[in-house]
Amino acid sequence: MKDILERLGISEVNAGVCCGVDNWIHDAQGEELQSINPANNEVIASVVQGTVHSYEGAVAAAQAGFAQWRALPAPKRGELIRDLGNALREYKEPLGELVTLENGKIRSEGLGEVQEMIDICDFAVGLSRQLYGLTMHSERPGHRMYEQWHPLGPIGIITAFNFPVAVWSWNAAIAAVCGDTMIWKPSPATPLTAIAIQQICNRVMAKHGVSGVFNLVIGDNDTIGERMIRDERLPLISFTGSIRVGRHVAQAVAGRLGRCILELGGNNGIIVSADADLDMAIRAILFGAVGTAGQRCTTTRRLIVEHSVVDELCDRLVRAYQSVTVGDPMAEGVLLGPLISGHAVDMMMEAIDRAKTEGGRVLTGGSKLPAIGENYVEPTIIRMPRQTPLVCEETFAPILFVMTYETLDEAIAIHNAVPQGLSSAMFTRDLLAAERFLSHAGSDCGIANINIGTSGAEIGGAFGGEKDTGGGRESGSDAWKAYMRRQTNTINYSSELPLAQGVEFDV
Repeated sequence: MKDILERLGISEVNAGVCCGVDNWIHDAQGEELQSINPANNEVIASVVQGTVHSYEGAVAAAQAGFAQWRALPAPKRGELIRDLGNALREYKEPLGELVTLENGKIRSEGLGEVQEMIDICDFAVGLSRQLYGLTMHSERPGHRMYEQWHPLGPIGIITAFNFPVAVWSWNAAIAAVCGDTMIWKPSPATPLTAIAIQQICNRVMAKHGVSGVFNLVIGDNDTIGERMIRDERLPLISFTGSIRVGRHVAQAVAGRLGRCILELGGNNGIIVSADADLDMAIRAILFGAVGTAGQRCTTTRRLIVEHSVVDELCDRLVRAYQSVTVGDPMAEGVLLGPLISGHAVDMMMEAIDRAKTEGGRVLTGGSKLPAIGENYVEPTIIRMPRQTPLVCEETFAPILFVMTYETLDEAIAIHNAVPQGLSSAMFTRDLLAAERFLSHAGSDCGIANINIGTSGAEIGGAFGGEKDTGGGRESGSDAWKAYMRRQTNTINYSSELPLAQGVEFDV
């Protein structure tokens, strides 16, 4: 841990609130929060959390910073994000290792998460010169009508443990070039990665002579999270987390007529047809179901296989699962690290027991691995006779439920018959079947893929889902519009004052 922090140039981690550039608040009333390494349950470090007082300091810094930041031309704001991306390149290795240390995902995934931050910074730099509006033809002579986009204001970003830095960057890089400032509340399970990112942001802000663009408040849900979602000074809340909490966030923010970006649960399915390339499908299924120990919102949880190939596919998947190396996520060759906590392990075991009561049959896995550590489990495949109530829920663990189908219509119906709607995929060589899956009558998810898995979305596309997944969109495409306010402008350059729709009002 000390070596990683030294390579990041960080000497202090005990304060959990930063307002502006290097203004770390040591809140005397804040409670101590321990960061736990899930690989061995050892305490990595302690952080003093924020209170109402220090939260108010962060909001004040974000408000003051907004007045300065929004006045800069967007390409100038993009220059700061370019420098942030370059700083992340410089610190990619120790930062990725810190993600692994605190989160438990394997080292290559930790490095990949930092690369995702770098990629979104590159995207945002280009975006800073492309915040386009439209020009419309007016029905009134001598008039010009157009729309433009303005910064929204200080925004709140609430992130989850499974992607402790990447999801923040999807919001932060885009919001920053749009002219917004922000307050970040990270997961209490991953405070150190947030502190490391804030320290890097502080250096970049100082270089550009600005303050209050990036602000950090580490705190519990009742003290900080609840205050954020009800704070009218934050016109937008971007929340990543469970469906249950997301409903509460949506109601609280809507109650003050604020905006939400909600990235909630996923229960992602892959349809495998009889004509699919099974070699390719197995690789995608394995990564989608086992990567990040099944703790991704895009994790593959349901496999819907054409009846004639299900036995072959399951046999090959079992062999692939049994070759997965489980262990220290920092070690070379390990593909499956620990779950985030003992509670997550208990939830997985409960789900396996429940699957058996609903007619499921465990094909491989299903057990804890206490010889490795308290939070280690076997990746698990369970054959289900049908889509039971359990299968319709999101189990945040490396459990893959396998079901069969006879017709494509049946497969799509099974696929769509869950409350969540994030990511989906189909493996087939049949062009007509592929197009059907991608049509309005096919997948009802925000992401739909052909011959690739459900995980590993690129930053160029808008990320998010439908139904209980919340409907939010982050990252690429035109997701930037959520961080700005639209304004329609009409200019009368004539000497007359005609009214729209032919209305006459002469006096």
